[in-house]
Amino acid sequence: MSDSRSPDARASDSPPPNSPTSNSPTSNSSSSDSRSFDDLVAEGASVPIEGWDFSWFQGRATEARPSWGYARSMAGRLTAATAVLDVQTGGGEVLDFALDAAGPDRAPLVVATEGWAPNVVEASRLLRPRGVPVVASADDARLPFADGAFDLVVSRHPVEPHWEDVARVLAPGGTYFAQHVGPASVFELVEYFLGPLPETTRRQRDPERERADAEAAGLEVVELRAERLRMEFLDVGAVVHFLRKVVWMVPGFTVEAYRDRLRDLHEHIRANGPFVAHSSRHLFDARKP
Repeated sequence: MSDSRSPDARASDSPPPNSPTSNSPTSNSSSSDSRSFDDLVAEGASVPIEGWDFSWFQGRATEARPSWGYARSMAGRLTAATAVLDVQTGGGEVLDFALDAAGPDRAPLVVATEGWAPNVVEASRLLRPRGVPVVASADDARLPFADGAFDLVVSRHPVEPHWEDVARVLAPGGTYFAQHVGPASVFELVEYFLGPLPETTRRQRDPERERADAEAAGLEVVELRAERLRMEFLDVGAVVHFLRKVVWMVPGFTVEAYRDRLRDLHEHIRANGPFVAHSSRHLFDARKP
């Protein structure tokens, strides 16, 4: 991972139990209310951050889900395809969920790529037993596959969609089915720490601009849907863990560098309730003629 990744590019939203859920706060949140700032921050700073398992946030943070249910929808696509590529699979959790839901009718060939070395290890551990190889490939590198090799390319929260390369590896009639992060996602939290960001930064990852780029690469956009979804952070420890895990949100984040802002946020949550932000998601369903 590099700090140049756009905010929230690969953050949560996988199926339970691998991400913050939209469930009501559990007893974890009530117990955290009475804990000291130092205790909560220390816990958030010590939790392992490898992979994309977000189950630790249960009762500590919530995120509403897009109405289209990407992972379950992906499972349906896996049963209709013969050769599938998952681009930037992260820790493999979403693909693993979809493969499990697809069952024995899944595509006979499924391959994944990932650019961050720790996630390559995590994804390989999870997906190898399912017969899915994970290919280490930098996020900005050309996909290491032949032209027309796949009839389905999927991706959840790619750092940046490389439309020409996606179109190249798709066979005629093939589909790109992906969930992208939209503009100004979780910027309430980002700007709490960094201050107001330029309007050009806020407009990055605009779905209509991405539509134009996909069409310029020769793809037909069959469906494009966008939603903005409520997130809540119930204690400052959850914020610390989130910013450690999703490192491009606040580049260079450390507890030491932002201790004063974290303390203010802790007091805000105690006095006013959860810190509220909003994630931005859009669904692409595109076809290669």
